[in-house]
Amino acid sequence: MQRGSAEECAGDAGRVVPVVDRNRCEAKAACVQVCPFDVFEIRPLEAADRAVLTLAGKLKAWVHGNRQAYVVRADDCHACGLCIKACPEKAIRLVAVTDL
Repeated sequence: MQRGSAEECAGDAGRVVPVVDRNRCEAKAACVQVCPFDVFEIRPLEAADRAVLTLAGKLKAWVHGNRQAYVVRADDCHACGLCIKACPEKAIRLVAVTDL
């Protein structure tokens, strides 16, 4: 998967933030690979996030090494949607900052 370009993500940063559905994410890192602004990283699932998973989500997380995508630079998101298109689990959505 190719990294996106800054030109593809020409929108203003900070209007939206990506939200990862913990019950869907399988840490395949497509979001990390395509985002030109390094908004995501794959890391171990935090205990608080693991605690709220459904049974299916816990099993999925276990199968995938208890690692998931995390949004580490939300303010750098330019709302281009490359991460949404790249995610095979459809685990990412963009939420307007005013909706948080």
